[in-house]
Formats: sequence, C-alpha cells, structure tokens
Amino acid sequence: MFTAVPSPYLVPHDGSFDLKKAPTVIDDRPEKKTLKKQLKKEVERLHDLQRVFYAHDRHSLLLVFQAMDAAGKDSTIRAVMSGINPAGCQVFSFKKPTAQELDHDFLWRTNRCMPERGRIGIFNRSYYEEVLVVRVHPEYLKYQKLTDLPDLDTLWVERLESISDMEKHMVRNGTVILKFWLNVSREEQKRRFISRLDEPEKNWKFSAGDVVERGHWDDYMHAYQEALNATSSPSAPWYAIPADDKPYMRLTVASIIRQTLESLSLDYPKVDASEQARFDEMRQLLDNE
Repeated sequence: MFTAVPSPYLVPHDGSFDLKKAPTVIDDRPEKKTLKKQLKKEVERLHDLQRVFYAHDRHSLLLVFQAMDAAGKDSTIRAVMSGINPAGCQVFSFKKPTAQELDHDFLWRTNRCMPERGRIGIFNRSYYEEVLVVRVHPEYLKYQKLTDLPDLDTLWVERLESISDMEKHMVRNGTVILKFWLNVSREEQKRRFISRLDEPEKNWKFSAGDVVERGHWDDYMHAYQEALNATSSPSAPWYAIPADDKPYMRLTVASIIRQTLESLSLDYPKVDASEQARFDEMRQLLDNE
C-alpha cells in the first residue's frame, strides 16, 4: 500500500498539526529562475511517469487542491500538469452544489468523479468544502434536506469520519490520494486581490464575494486545522504547501507528485509468450504488404 513520501510540509498523522506554525513562505528558497528550471525538469519526468502509470493500469491517482481564494490553485494545476497527456487526466472543479447534487449525500457529487485506474483525477476544491465553507456558513445546511440533524460539533466530526472512511475505501481499491492545502498568508491574499483590481487583464478574476469571505479568515483557519488533523493519514496524506511564492509552491507540489509516482514501482505491461511468438509472423505480414 502507498505510504506518504517524506516532506517538511507533510501534515502529521497524529493530530498535532498547528496551522499557526505552518509557513506560508520559505526565506532561503532558490531564485525564481532556478525554481522555473527545476519545475521544467519535474514536469518532463511527470510526463514519462504518467505514460507508464496509464499503461500499468493498476492504480488511479487523486490530487485534491484546497486553499483560500487567490492562493493559486488554478495556476498550480496548469503549471504542474502541463506535460500530462489529457487522455490520462481529468480535472473537476466543485462550486455551489446543484439541485440534483443536493438531493444526494454530501459525498455523491465527488464520488461519481473519482478517477478510474490508469488515470489522474484532479479536484479543484473537493468534498472537503463540506467541512470548510459549510462549517463557516452552517446556514447552507438548510438546503441539504438533512433529517435528524445533530448538533453542529457532532456533525463536523461525523462528516470528517465519513471522509476518512471514504478515502480508506478508495485506497484499499487502488487509488493513491494526495491532498494539497496551498497555505497563502492573509497579507499575500490582500496583495493578489488588489492586483486583480489594478490590472485590467486580471479584473475578470475578481469577485466581491471573495472579499466578503476574507472577513471569515479566522473561522476558515480553524476549519482547515480541524480537517487536516482529522484526515491526514499515511495512505491519504495532506501537505501544507507554502503558497506566498508561486514558483516555489508549484515546484514543491510537482516534486511530491513525482516522488509518489516513482514509489509505486510502475512497469509497462509485459506481452505474454504466446503473443510474442506471433511477432515475427505479424512483422512478416507487414513487410509483405
């Protein structure tokens, strides 16, 4: 079974993660030019690994990205996965639930998007929204048609247990799960929001609702700490990635994915002896066309 690759950003599995001590930036990081060169090498290696991962067809890989607004989820997914064959990759973004989704349990809409064997599934936000944004805004629960709603403290514990159980089930059936929390500071988020207001080509990214949500920062940090502590495990780890420096963040994410794929001992399928015995015959037929 897969075990989390080592990293200084690996969230402990014993519930001891302290969000306030998690760095948002690393002072002694390499220069931007160096980071970009290193990322290019990681992307090239991921390209090769994804090909054999697809052919091996024994595992699926689920990459979960969660973060506050403007942390860089979209750009990180785009940069890290730029060398991946689209035929072997699926990206899903989860926003406000639809009426159909609200008629099912809270895991239904993400469960039906899980990657099949040989493929990489990317969740831009995920089932964790149900213990993050809904926890910060419990008024959203009224749309979920829940019966026998327990007190809220019990509800969040139960939902985190359901998430952990679901992830255990996926892992037991061949899915490798990596979860990335892109840890952006409040100061850097403010700078990026102002950039969206000041630069015309970024205006489309700005949403007044993002600024409103910023007012709930402390509540979100509490929700993240609770979620990461409850659901980081050796087989479904969380990584709290410093996100104030995007090149460093992207390289770190790419390196963890690359190391994970390398740890799986992937091989191209071997052709059985009976099929190999026909190779000369097939070659002769082709040569004689």
